[in-house]
Amino acid sequence: MLFDIALWGGLIVALALSFKQVDIDHLPRLFNSSSTAGEMAGALSNPDFTRVDFFIKKMLETVMIALWGTFLALFLAVPLAFMSARNVAPAWLVWPVRRVMDLMRSVPDLVIGLIFVIIVGLGPLPGVLALALNTGGVLAKLFSEAVESIDKGPVEGVRATGAQPLHEIRWGILPQVAPLWTSFALYRFESNARAATVLGLIGAGGIGSTLIDAFNSYNYREVSAIAIIVVVTVTLIDMLSQVMRKRLL
Repeated sequence: MLFDIALWGGLIVALALSFKQVDIDHLPRLFNSSSTAGEMAGALSNPDFTRVDFFIKKMLETVMIALWGTFLALFLAVPLAFMSARNVAPAWLVWPVRRVMDLMRSVPDLVIGLIFVIIVGLGPLPGVLALALNTGGVLAKLFSEAVESIDKGPVEGVRATGAQPLHEIRWGILPQVAPLWTSFALYRFESNARAATVLGLIGAGGIGSTLIDAFNSYNYREVSAIAIIVVVTVTLIDMLSQVMRKRLL
């Protein structure tokens, strides 16, 4: 009881102390700028699909960035997962590998994307590489937890035949974790489809650069059209992913 009181009390104190720091006291500005908001709302409610072919092309590029980023991430995640699973890898290997995974997950996509933009230049490749690194760290963590929660029976059965460790992984572990791994990968692909849009804002390819150009030119009708295309695309990806996960699990 005391712990719960301290926990919720601490949360309330944290909210109170950060009230001015995050400018919550400036919320009335939303209503003071009602004329500007009204003009923007009017433009956004009247989307301009004049360049719809170009928008769809850039949106497809965004989806391909997400697809390739997720695909490359799997090549990082699978070996890292086995090297960081406590029931598979030795203790001296688990700790450093997990710290590498922490680093991969903790650095934001935008920061990694900016680094790759500097290294390889503008275009889709920095976006692919940024998503691959970040997603690789996330999937490796999820994959390793799945490996650690497997039923030991099939592994011991394979081991009893005198099989090598690689055979134990192939026949004892992978059949148990493959459906869950696939589900995790599909979830991350959904997330990456949205993240790839944001990466376009820094010049890492896709629809994001077109979106920021429309914002900078105050062409809110095009902003609305792009937003609609993004929402429809992400929704279709989510629906397809749900269907695939239901067939796997």
